[in-house]
Amino acid sequence: MGSKTGNLVLRPITERELTPALFAVFDRFQKVEKCWRKIGGEWVIKDIAFLEQWEEKDYRELCASLQSTLKSGGAVWGLFLAEKLKGFCAVKRELLGRERQYADLSELYISADQRGKGYGRLLFQKAAELGLRFGAKKLYISAHSSVESQAFYRKMGCVEAGEYDPHHVAAEPCDCQLEYVL
Repeated sequence: MGSKTGNLVLRPITERELTPALFAVFDRFQKVEKCWRKIGGEWVIKDIAFLEQWEEKDYRELCASLQSTLKSGGAVWGLFLAEKLKGFCAVKRELLGRERQYADLSELYISADQRGKGYGRLLFQKAAELGLRFGAKKLYISAHSSVESQAFYRKMGCVEAGEYDPHHVAAEPCDCQLEYVL
């Protein structure tokens, strides 16, 4: 069900595990200096600086959201290093799009102390497997617009979504709406 390489374990996360304590050593820190914005139909990089840092309230909301994903038949997978959560992804079961072609990759994060080691690729590949299992033709990603986040998704083979999901756009209007063919 899961896979193990040395101290690194990729496995499903259960609903029972989804408490803020699971994220005790997970660091959602990102220093953002530049972001992509679509202006007049063209994508441009803008100087937009802020710090992204989750607090306890954010982790409580995240846990509730991930529990909801599991209750509705979706999947949440975690990447554990020495039994500590260092990355996770979530794919919702309900398909999006006019033709129900998209599986929603609702979450994909790597702890700040583990970025650049290929762990994001492992989780992205797992998300793609889950999307196929749920019957999708593509993954849908409403992704952070930071230059770094967009570089990651482009490296994975993502492109601008052919169809934007209105709920994602309304919830995060600055996100970049992407898709990945499975």
